[in-house]
Amino acid sequence: MLLPRLGHPTALAGRLDARVAFDAGPNEQWSIHINGRTVSLSPGLDPEADTTIRSDAETLLGVIEGRVSGVEAFLDGRLTVRGNLSLSLQMEGMFAMDAPRPARFPRPDHVVAADIDTFYLEAGEGPPVVLVHGLGATNASMLPPLWDLARDHRVLAPDLPGFGDSSKPFRSYNAEFYASWLAAFLDETGIERADIVGNSMGGRIAIELGLVAPERVNRLVLLAPSPAFIKHRQFTGLVKYLRPELAFVPLPLPHKRVVASTKQLFSKPERLPDAWYDAAADEFRRVFDSPSGRMSFFSAARQIYLEEPARPGSGTGSRRCSRRRCSCGASRTAWCRPSSRRGSNAPSPLRPRSCSPTAATSPSSNFPRRRTP
Repeated sequence: MLLPRLGHPTALAGRLDARVAFDAGPNEQWSIHINGRTVSLSPGLDPEADTTIRSDAETLLGVIEGRVSGVEAFLDGRLTVRGNLSLSLQMEGMFAMDAPRPARFPRPDHVVAADIDTFYLEAGEGPPVVLVHGLGATNASMLPPLWDLARDHRVLAPDLPGFGDSSKPFRSYNAEFYASWLAAFLDETGIERADIVGNSMGGRIAIELGLVAPERVNRLVLLAPSPAFIKHRQFTGLVKYLRPELAFVPLPLPHKRVVASTKQLFSKPERLPDAWYDAAADEFRRVFDSPSGRMSFFSAARQIYLEEPARPGSGTGSRRCSRRRCSCGASRTAWCRPSSRRGSNAPSPLRPRSCSPTAATSPSSNFPRRRTP
């Protein structure tokens, strides 16, 4: 059996009390117990391990000793993770070795931003890019762009407040709060201006930061964002009843159900390996299993689904559509204005109606501040 050579634990190890098992086959298994700055290595798989990492022996040795990036090995299928996915990511750079690790290799770290203890991954050097994940996810959902962009950018992927390994205070998780936190995160990491990449709820947060602090944003990249002007909200009726107080009621979620629900988010779920779905489901259940994790999820979900679109600030003749569905197909929460046929802007039910510019395209528009707990 080949046991890895461990360097000195870094400051990040001092925050942990965790057990990690490494499995490279029946004859190549070992475990690490991290308790503060004390680390012990033993042969065999620890039955109480918080996470189990499986790969071939050479890859596992390389990850522990800092010669191989665990993120790269995970993305190309050489390594799988079950259990605490965030803990496995923190193994990157956990031990200081003699040779420096390549700049592209992700580096886990913590900062306190807006009174939130924020866990994040950083990789690469160059112009800064910040990756903002979506509802119910963690920074692990942004590993593919993090690894690719780290070739020639400084990339940071934080766990949003209320998710992952960032702190989860009992509060309202609305876009205003997240934008304020994101600006503070940029301050704490020494970034004046960055490209912001937001997925789903992260896209809504990126938009809010661009509205309230445009000087901090170089470019916005929105991946299936969830802004207020979304046309269909099939879960609105259910979300109205997701009061944060329900977080104190245990809600067990079977692993298979979480995997099935996750696959429904993709038009072609078969394009992703099953190991990714298993890892994502483990991570979601780990966070959702705690009352603070459920409270954060419920509060953020209410903000997304119950936020109302705002009236565009530009153009004349705009008024709220009173019908359930406009002839243009917009929902009744959309702002519509009559077309300018016959040179008139006066509202008329006899003229065809067309949707006015949404908040995404109207520079003077803004999102309302509908506060829900």
